[in-house]
Amino acid sequence: MKAIWNNQVIAESNDTIVVENNHYFPKDSVTAAYLKPSATHTTCPWKGVASYYSLDVDGLHNPDAAWYYPDPKPAAENITGYVAFWKGVKVTA
Repeated sequence: MKAIWNNQVIAESNDTIVVENNHYFPKDSVTAAYLKPSATHTTCPWKGVASYYSLDVDGLHNPDAAWYYPDPKPAAENITGYVAFWKGVKVTA
């Protein structure tokens, strides 16, 4: 699977985990240079508190376009260390 935004591959992995129709990529498969920490947090009733990254790619900024669960609830422990994308990021095989 690949995550693509602004014509750049942001992440690529054969080991994504699908949860609620979202592909979660292992953190080490994501190009760290494109990730910028965000102060945004949201809460999922069964996964826990999500943290976000914004994407900066070739001069364009996509706020809060990636999320992850740094300390997920037990039901979502399998996505610890994984990152998912939205907001125009195309995830494709």
